[in-house]
Amino acid sequence: MQNQMRERQMAMQVAWSREFLKYFGSFFGLTTLGLTVGAVKKRKAALLAPVVPLSFILAYQVDAAYGSLIHRMREEAESIMASESERLALPQGMPTFESIEKSRRAKAHLSSLLEK
Repeated sequence: MQNQMRERQMAMQVAWSREFLKYFGSFFGLTTLGLTVGAVKKRKAALLAPVVPLSFILAYQVDAAYGSLIHRMREEAESIMASESERLALPQGMPTFESIEKSRRAKAHLSSLLEK
């Protein structure tokens, strides 16, 4: 069941990327067209400078929506889990039943004090 929820969340993420790409692609196209026309009319090539960073954003969005970004991220995550597992350790180690109960009791005690 958790795997189905994870798959649904990933599908929503890809769908969001595709929807965002439609809007950003339109913005990029209109901006590039406007800047190109302005650069030609004013004879200033510097007006084309914003196209460079915008093209990197567009390339990332295309990769996220239709490319292999998710596969590369999954491979990198698997590599981190295999070779750098010490980075994934929780602070103060894994929670134990006793630590969870202690926290629960403290919250219950606090709420009973606040009710008075």
